[in-house]
Amino acid sequence: MRMGDILMFRALRAADVELAASMNVIPVIDACSEKYHPCQALGDILTMSEIAGGLDKIRKVVWLGIENNVSNTLMLACAKLGIEIFIVAPERHAASRDEELISQAESTGKVHRTLDLEFALDGADFVHTDTWMDMEFFSTEGGSASGGENSQVRPEFKQEYERRIKIFSPFQLNQKLLLKYAPRAKIMHCMPCHIGYEITRDAIDSPNSVIFDQAENRKHIQKGILLWLLGRSR
Repeated sequence: MRMGDILMFRALRAADVELAASMNVIPVIDACSEKYHPCQALGDILTMSEIAGGLDKIRKVVWLGIENNVSNTLMLACAKLGIEIFIVAPERHAASRDEELISQAESTGKVHRTLDLEFALDGADFVHTDTWMDMEFFSTEGGSASGGENSQVRPEFKQEYERRIKIFSPFQLNQKLLLKYAPRAKIMHCMPCHIGYEITRDAIDSPNSVIFDQAENRKHIQKGILLWLLGRSR
């Protein structure tokens, strides 16, 4: 920490980021851990605010797929800002569970959980998703290990892979679903996208997709965070 002004720490465990921050030498940013992804959430809020024309114009946000570190921080950010957020997730990634964060977000009355896609998507301004396949499920032999639709599934993970396909496929973000229930909703994904799983190519390429605006805004929001932290430390 004596060699820099800010530590941005991408960690396997949020507890390690908290330990670093407890040393109180320089500001520490959780760049992504198993429970949180705060810069992603702030970048997403910036993107939605730009597109909607202000924070007060974001009325309804929907999260499709699995609850995880990204949905945790997006949910909390929306709840704190008074934005209604609907979580449509049949399962939560176990390592991401944070009872204190969940309680804090739900106490605002802005968090709604349902598996009814029509109810959740009706009137949505933005629909988010994230991968529900783990990278280690896929082999590099004969293709990509990115988890795309042409990747090879490793035999030892085939049972869990098939279980997730069955559970999460009904909650895939695709153009057909949005045209049916939320034709005006903007499509968001924190990337990388596992095409053919949590999202389809037609959704990524849709005129409603703002995924690349979202990716660009991570740069801008992180510049803002750095300036804010440096200003406070001085």
